[in-house]
Amino acid sequence: MEQLSAGQKLDRAFEELGKKKTLSFELGLDTDVASLKALDAKSDPAPGEEIPEQVAELLSGAKITVTVQSKKPLDESGEKDLLGTALKVSTPDGELAEYRVIGDFTYVRADMAAMGEMTGSPVPDADDLPPEAGAMKDVIEGKWVKINTKEMEKVTGDSRKAEGGPAPAPSLDAKTQKKLVKALRGVIAREVKFKTADGDNGTEHVTATAPLRTLVTELFGEIRPLVKDLPPGVELPTDKDLKEAPDAKVTADFTLKNGELSQVEVDLAKLAESAKGKKLGLTLRMREGIKPTAPAGATKLDLDKLMNGFVGGAAMSDAESA
Repeated sequence: MEQLSAGQKLDRAFEELGKKKTLSFELGLDTDVASLKALDAKSDPAPGEEIPEQVAELLSGAKITVTVQSKKPLDESGEKDLLGTALKVSTPDGELAEYRVIGDFTYVRADMAAMGEMTGSPVPDADDLPPEAGAMKDVIEGKWVKINTKEMEKVTGDSRKAEGGPAPAPSLDAKTQKKLVKALRGVIAREVKFKTADGDNGTEHVTATAPLRTLVTELFGEIRPLVKDLPPGVELPTDKDLKEAPDAKVTADFTLKNGELSQVEVDLAKLAESAKGKKLGLTLRMREGIKPTAPAGATKLDLDKLMNGFVGGAAMSDAESA
């Protein structure tokens, strides 16, 4: 029977993920308000830029659920192969926002009241919106709306051009992706220490430990020669920037079941050793892949009509008040 090292077991677990056509995972933040505020204070924010209490409350215990479905195995897939994607952000108080991309449409819904509370900008009452707002009333009420994805990309691109901003960055080509993966695997093999241990219910744990500053410095050192092949506008941190990173050792605990990855846990509290908050964990749980579906009853949001209506209405109001 083939004996595999801890690193090889982890490699194979990730290879198995790449063979799947549908993949779901949940990313959870295990922290509290005090820890988030302590970590924020350590970053020395400018006066008035400190993390608001409401934001810290929403982020503590937040979860992000992602599902991707492709007609090919994920490690062979490009954007054109994707059949559907979905992302949901939830908190202990309920779902905060969700979007799905299915076929020609992007479906969106959000708890606008909670978002308004988080940003400190109260959301207007749906009944106070003008008639031309149309489906925006459904947005305010947290109902599903759908947007033609190509139209949305066009409006976003036109907006960037109007503001003098860069065009959307092209994706990495397959050759560059392979170079990056080879470079990153080399650094991990040199700098990360692996070990295995048996867990409960037939699981196995692989732990990976590395000093953060050393790891990221080595990683970016390998990536820099490839910058010319990366999309325009990609800027890497300098060696001086990286010297500011804490050099505490960070450990990731990977749980394998039947050779497949089921969970990853990372304790980031050591990165804020001088701060009072000590609870800062990140957990990634793999879920059974569920096909993303289009929600029923979504109202179509016409971006051109919406923007022309609001801009035209504002211009008319200005003219009438002159």
